[in-house]
Amino acid sequence: MKKIYEGKTKDVYELDNGNVMLKFKDDCTGKDGVFDPGENSVGLTIEGIGKENLKTSIYYFDMLKEAGIKTHYVSADVENATMEVLPGKVFGHGLEVICRLVATGSFIRRYGEYIEDGTVLEGGYVECTFKNDAKGDPLVTGEGLAALGVMSPAMFESMKEQTLKITKIIADDLKTIGLDLWDIKFEFGYNNDEVILIDEIASGNMRVYKGDTIVDPVELTKLILNR
Repeated sequence: MKKIYEGKTKDVYELDNGNVMLKFKDDCTGKDGVFDPGENSVGLTIEGIGKENLKTSIYYFDMLKEAGIKTHYVSADVENATMEVLPGKVFGHGLEVICRLVATGSFIRRYGEYIEDGTVLEGGYVECTFKNDAKGDPLVTGEGLAALGVMSPAMFESMKEQTLKITKIIADDLKTIGLDLWDIKFEFGYNNDEVILIDEIASGNMRVYKGDTIVDPVELTKLILNR
């Protein structure tokens, strides 16, 4: 297989059938050894988290399929921590989409003079960042994406609508086991101008609390799958 991309938490390979294979790693984003899905660099390695992220992704991709939401997911091999997906083009050089239900993390680092940590963001707040480690994953607006030729306004609205809908599905599911989703990170791509969810829906890409305590990714996967 030909490696076509090496990412922070996954490597990407081209398959002979025209699809793509994602190989999940045990690396997580964070800082100084502390897990933080809002950070833009790998901060720690958690043994087994690659497989745990894959299990969570399978669970939620299947749930979205039942809800009639199209994604790039085809199949997975948990033992080898790989997932086969449909090919899709990324926006620009890579775009991350964050849906925030509660103000915390980098949101507070930017806007803490206006809002307190832990404040509920009614209806959810969607923001986008370019994947660019050297520039600290800079924020970009929908108007900015259109002006830069990265995506049309219609594609942005589709992406935003899907983000809010998918986040609600995941948050509602977590509520059934006594967990609160604070924020989650996605990646979208496109095929023939259709915007679809790509990459993963991983426990390592969401900030989830049980009461006043944040749930680490490995424990989160256990809580999601072993109910």
